[in-house]
Amino acid sequence: MKVIFTCGGTAGHVNPALAVAGLMREKEPSTEVLFVGAERGLERDLIAHTEYPFRTVNISSFHRSLKPKEIKHNLVSVRNLLHAEREADAILDSFQPDLIVGTGGYASYPVVRYGARRGIPTAVHESNIVPGLTTRELEKYAQRIMVGFEDCRQHYKHPEKVVVTGTPVRGDFFSQTKQEAKRALGLDDGRPLLVSFWGSLGSGGMNRMMADFLALEAAHEPFHHIHGVGSISWNAMQAALAERGVTLAEHPALDVREYIYNMAEVMRAADLVLSRAGASTIAELTALGVPAVLVPSPNVTNHHQEKNASLLGEHGAALVLAEERLDGKRLFAAASEILHDAAHRAEMEKSMASLGVRDAAERMYDTVMSLV
Repeated sequence: MKVIFTCGGTAGHVNPALAVAGLMREKEPSTEVLFVGAERGLERDLIAHTEYPFRTVNISSFHRSLKPKEIKHNLVSVRNLLHAEREADAILDSFQPDLIVGTGGYASYPVVRYGARRGIPTAVHESNIVPGLTTRELEKYAQRIMVGFEDCRQHYKHPEKVVVTGTPVRGDFFSQTKQEAKRALGLDDGRPLLVSFWGSLGSGGMNRMMADFLALEAAHEPFHHIHGVGSISWNAMQAALAERGVTLAEHPALDVREYIYNMAEVMRAADLVLSRAGASTIAELTALGVPAVLVPSPNVTNHHQEKNASLLGEHGAALVLAEERLDGKRLFAAASEILHDAAHRAEMEKSMASLGVRDAAERMYDTVMSLV
């Protein structure tokens, strides 16, 4: 069997495709897989570190603005879309797929659309709570729409196409129990563990708040805390802590890193997470059943993070705070209250776990294979 996976833009779009592709090859080693993404997208680098071949279509985003600069950008995107049709047709002609799976990003649009027009079985996966522009445009073409949660179904015009599969989470997130992860980290003295991060690059605004947060925390060290600063804020964080008189070497409970490389182990051990509300993070939190304080990024297209966070907040699994009304003192108070209330935290854990789907890759595999 020949399968095209088409995706791009973020790791959150690429990783679900990689998970299902790997499962396909595991179950049937003769399966031929081709990845298709954008010419200048992040997906090119991600797929380059795998065994899969990769081809591109020249496609770009559309901006929701009437500013002259954005109108010009959108006109270029229209031209690219016309070229992408020819490029997608050329890929379909040469590879002759039996199945096409799109997992998000603009690059998936031409391949799924023109594949469906040829009668090739097609499915798309949407990792956000509310469908993005690409998924909305592909809904009428794809035979199946795979989503993370039952609550997502209401946002589609064709709910009969929707299948709740969850979003795959790497297997190493489940290789240890919570206590095993705490012991491996040397954090099993009975104090709860707080884990915080604001994306792989970090957020300047949130890290300025975290400097105040860490200074308040240093006075008592009431819990363990692992904070991933991110590369763009690393030097600024060192300076901010120094200004506040915080010397990390004197506070062993505070583990401040540029990047959390052992994220699976750290997340498994966490009693509370402070983070943004990207789709991948939401999938990990729900699969592990870790309660959270979420501060959605206000700069994400279509307010996806706010909508992702809102679902968890409505189910009692997370406390959602708006960045514009937040400071380090309030953030510290919110986290401390949850960490010192074991009963409340247990209820949040239960609610978070009720939303989780641990076998998402298998569900996606079963869904797409049912089409062929």
